[in-house]
Amino acid sequence: MTYVIAKPCVDLKDRACVDECPVDCIYEGPRKMYINPDECVDCGACEPVCPVEAIFYEDAVPPEWDGYRAADREVFVPLGAPGGASGTPPFDEDHPVVAAEQVSEPG
Repeated sequence: MTYVIAKPCVDLKDRACVDECPVDCIYEGPRKMYINPDECVDCGACEPVCPVEAIFYEDAVPPEWDGYRAADREVFVPLGAPGGASGTPPFDEDHPVVAAEQVSEPG
């Protein structure tokens, strides 16, 4: 099991979770942050610092955001587990689940 970043992160990307993650497993996409399930150690440090409550344990993702469970897994298929987000540039594209979301304007 792992943690998943769901819809509230789309177009926000606060990054407090990145600062808190002890294993550097939270990667940046154009519109959302992604947790690499192969690198996450299930410590839960990211969850309480998220200002919009977008991070859930995989089995606790609300049903309306279930597609984000697949998104956080599938976005890493071509990349694998590079061993840390800090040495990896942001993704060029988001997962289709994220890309299909209506753009949220700041404020």
